[in-house]
Amino acid sequence: MHRRVPLLALVLALTVVTDARSQPMQSEAARRIVGVWRYVGTWIDGKPRANRGSNPKGFIFYTESGAMAAQIAPDRVNPMAGAEPTPEEAKAALADYVSYFGTYSIDERAGTITHHREASVQPGPLIDYVRSYELKGDRLILRPVGTKQEVVWERIK
Repeated sequence: MHRRVPLLALVLALTVVTDARSQPMQSEAARRIVGVWRYVGTWIDGKPRANRGSNPKGFIFYTESGAMAAQIAPDRVNPMAGAEPTPEEAKAALADYVSYFGTYSIDERAGTITHHREASVQPGPLIDYVRSYELKGDRLILRPVGTKQEVVWERIK
């Protein structure tokens, strides 16, 4: 039962996100972005990002009310020597793992979507992530502004 508590807490947190940015999305771009997307991969300068293994998994979702969450898990086994992870095991399990949630806003003129992070497993300040976006059929391509990186997602139907 105790394993379900963190998941329930995440679901409750996402359903009660209520700040000024959490308004119903009305734009055409927002209507096309709302939904659940499966992680396809990340490319930098046209080359696959190799540090997550050959088959990383992940999801990103956007709700109509303005909530969002993203997770990307590397393709690797994270063994534990005992009942509790050692600090080294915990650090290794989080290496290259991305997980955060919050709200989002879209600037159609600029062609950007901003993730207003409210919590994250990554250390450091909770700065907003600004991404240019491109919709190609059932694919959503997010590009961190000022980089040559592309994060590709495929709509789950």
